Amino acid sequence: MCILFIAFLQFSCKTDQRKEADTSNIRFELVSKNLDEELFSCKSVEEVQKFLDSHPYLAQVYFTDAPVEPAKLAAHLFTILQNPDLQAFRAQLDSVIGDRKIRILNPLTDAFKQIKAYYPGFPVPEVQFIITGFTGSDLYISDSLIIVGLDYFGGPAARYRPNVYDYQLRRYQREYIVPSIVFFESNKYNRMNPDDKSLLSDMIGYGKGYEFVKQIMPQTPDSLIIGYSDSDLRKTYNSQTDIWAYFIASKLLYEKSDLKKRKFIDDRPFTTEIGNKVPGAIGRWVGWRIVSRFMVENPDVSLTELMEIDNAGRILQESGYKGQTDED
Repeated sequence: MCILFIAFLQFSCKTDQRKEADTSNIRFELVSKNLDEELFSCKSVEEVQKFLDSHPYLAQVYFTDAPVEPAKLAAHLFTILQNPDLQAFRAQLDSVIGDRKIRILNPLTDAFKQIKAYYPGFPVPEVQFIITGFTGSDLYISDSLIIVGLDYFGGPAARYRPNVYDYQLRRYQREYIVPSIVFFESNKYNRMNPDDKSLLSDMIGYGKGYEFVKQIMPQTPDSLIIGYSDSDLRKTYNSQTDIWAYFIASKLLYEKSDLKKRKFIDDRPFTTEIGNKVPGAIGRWVGWRIVSRFMVENPDVSLTELMEIDNAGRILQESGYKGQTDED
């Protein structure tokens, strides 16, 4: 499964129409645990093993890609814990991440209240924090549990960074944690037509997910939702007429070849087929533009109704989107 808030010039007048739901009557306690405190308090391999035994789900869902076999995981973790560099890294993370309640849990609670306002049956998961020197994954999310690997989200000033491509590193900052979780939560409500294998269907699917995050967290900069830099967002917004023209001229919307679709949906540094200044996953961004325009043209459609629409062609047609900016 594989966020400093950046001020982003909101090009779209549609943003002003996204208002938070009334959550004054929604009450719940977001349960959280700091597993890193338990883990770093271990003084031997045996104590690390007891930690793992007391949290057996970690081996099953969080350490699935660990560089050692399960029988050697405790020894591997203990060796890492004893490393002074990792201890210094953890101290730095505490400073960069800041108060976990204020920086992560409170905004996550607000977001979950918004989701429950639309979907009262939404199960509020427990949130756990851990630091393992990148032995585990960045995020694990299920209906009942969220595990945040804080070592991944130290940002550009961190002593160590995750082993990903340079263009992906921007998203590994504290500010991306909550929007990423909310986007994942949108999946359970995002109805899609399983028989529609077109690129347009994939684009609209992502677009609905991003719109879900924007409706749930309307004050969140678009850069934190889709993962583009401010510069890329500005350039892409201003170039969308040409980008759309390429999609139409190349007859991409109803393309069903996975190999061809991936060029416009997958995370890449650039969409070289259109130009080296066009960011990767441009199909996702265009899909969001279509969905966003659809919501403007259909103001009576609620978020829950939008998520139920599984007809990508209908959303495109009723959006009236033809690559135009909002001012056109």
